[in-house]
Amino acid sequence: MEKSKSDVWVGIFVLLGAAALLFLALQSANLLRLSFQPTYRVTARFDNIGGLKAQSAVKSAGVVVGRVESINFDDKNYQASVVLSLQDRYVFPKDSSLKILTSGLLGEQYIGVEAGADEKNLAAGDVITTTQSAVVLENLISQFLYNKAADGPTPAAGAKK
Repeated sequence: MEKSKSDVWVGIFVLLGAAALLFLALQSANLLRLSFQPTYRVTARFDNIGGLKAQSAVKSAGVVVGRVESINFDDKNYQASVVLSLQDRYVFPKDSSLKILTSGLLGEQYIGVEAGADEKNLAAGDVITTTQSAVVLENLISQFLYNKAADGPTPAAGAKK
């Protein structure tokens, strides 16, 4: 009888540990969001979102102020339409601009908010069009190579003219 009681407690302890590990794994992979803060939704349009994903952070001055809720393709404007969920306690002027930035050299992408100077603030349902698309590494490399090819061959060292 005593052994079965301790087996139950060990089982409960193991289940709680497994639940905690699952919770931590989902949190670190940005697959679980537990926030009870009230939010408002705004939409932003980008020409290229790179590797931005749903649940990516929205930051201003390094502080997480919201999350990317969803990403869709607007086939009328041929742009990516990104729905952002911003916390109510953070208000930004209507003329604020958004950039897609990268954490580190090859890290995850997030949206950076640069506050504008308008007296009116963003409200639920607003559309932000002042955006800067993601920098795509492949485009930078191809542009560099194209510019080097356009410069022409460099003369060999020690060659006489």
